[in-house]
Amino acid sequence: MLAVLRQRVYRRLFVAQVVALVGTGLATVALGLLAYDLAGADAGSVLGTALAIKMVACVVIAPAVGAVADRVPRRALMVTADLVRAGIAVSLPFVGAVWQVYVLVFLLQSASAAFTPTFQAVVPEVLPEERDYTRALSMSRLAYDLESLLSPAFAAVLLSVITYNWLFTGTVVGFLASAALVVSTALPARAAASVPRTGGLYARATAGTRLFLGVPALRALLALNLAVAAAGAMVTVNSVVYVREVLGLSAGAVPLALGAYGAGSMVVALVLPRVLDRVRDRAVMLWGALSPAVVFAGLGVVTAARGGSWRLPALLVLWAAFGAASSAVLTPAGRLIRRSVPPGERTAAFAAQFSLSHGCWLLTYPLAGWLGAAAGLDRAVLALGSIALGAALLAVRLWPADPAADPQPAAEPRPVAEPRPVAEPTPRAHAAHAAHTAHAHAARVRPLTR
Repeated sequence: MLAVLRQRVYRRLFVAQVVALVGTGLATVALGLLAYDLAGADAGSVLGTALAIKMVACVVIAPAVGAVADRVPRRALMVTADLVRAGIAVSLPFVGAVWQVYVLVFLLQSASAAFTPTFQAVVPEVLPEERDYTRALSMSRLAYDLESLLSPAFAAVLLSVITYNWLFTGTVVGFLASAALVVSTALPARAAASVPRTGGLYARATAGTRLFLGVPALRALLALNLAVAAAGAMVTVNSVVYVREVLGLSAGAVPLALGAYGAGSMVVALVLPRVLDRVRDRAVMLWGALSPAVVFAGLGVVTAARGGSWRLPALLVLWAAFGAASSAVLTPAGRLIRRSVPPGERTAAFAAQFSLSHGCWLLTYPLAGWLGAAAGLDRAVLALGSIALGAALLAVRLWPADPAADPQPAAEPRPVAEPRPVAEPTPRAHAAHAAHTAHAHAARVRPLTR
């Protein structure tokens, strides 16, 4: 898998992604502590609102970026997004009111909604071979999972020697380093759109969504996103409730539960490149979408149980299974988009995927939290499990089983080789060429003999 890092352009882009993720992870920890300083016991509601604002920014801004991305140099767009994120991170330590947190979170996520789809659209052009691109997708999945596992631990180590405000400095450094790496990278020339996009901003912003609706496999991907969001929301929102309230454990067990989810995702990301060499994307992704229904059934058993030391190991296994299922859907999603749309339309398509998938999270996050708090975890498990199963069955129906209906790899633009200089023939070469030509002509006209 690491062989793709030998490609210099991709290596720089991947490192840029990693350092930006580390910066984002540090900012997440620092924002939680900042919210507590500003709101005290109401910090949870502040973070919940900030999370909802983050999702709204993803849903709204990504399509708008897709509408103008083909008119802006991609490197300039990504660097500008990194510089904006760094500038916002600089401002966060000076926040004195909750509403200012909301505004800065919206701006921060808007810049991320510009950077991420553009980055995702560039990678398949940098790695035109599908085998290499598949391994790059797995590495990207691993980077996200490792960030979710290691950033809190790294932040905890830093907080032992500095105050949380200094964590924002790490965020700034991460985004500036990402911008520097992108600046130093020569990106491939942008592929021309197969059909020029015309019309107003709305028509251009919805072009990626129309691409999704026009391809059966991408319509299925919308349903797959919803199934993944139902499982992920239960883990993200209710892990602390299960650990503290249902199992009666200390806060130190919460990272253990979240780590199980990340571990499941990482294991699948590591093995997927070999699996996808032999198994169709459809089989892998539909398995990833259908399995959460079974996991939700097991979670219902843990939720209903009133005691037993077996519940913690069971919860860790269930969380790992959720992570594995999510990775089985999300890791090959880039391959599916790459195959389904022409190279010139990929930024719009990845922007649509970014927006629509976050729209699913915008639905399931509050449902997991509010329903769990108002009606109980058992009702939340039933509701989210039903959503996951319904979305998975819809994906099965939308994605034909016929292999001929699967999108095939699109032809990638290749750099044109420079013509090699040809030396002028010498007089001796002229004579040799003339003799060879005469001999060949005589051979063609000589009658056949036995």
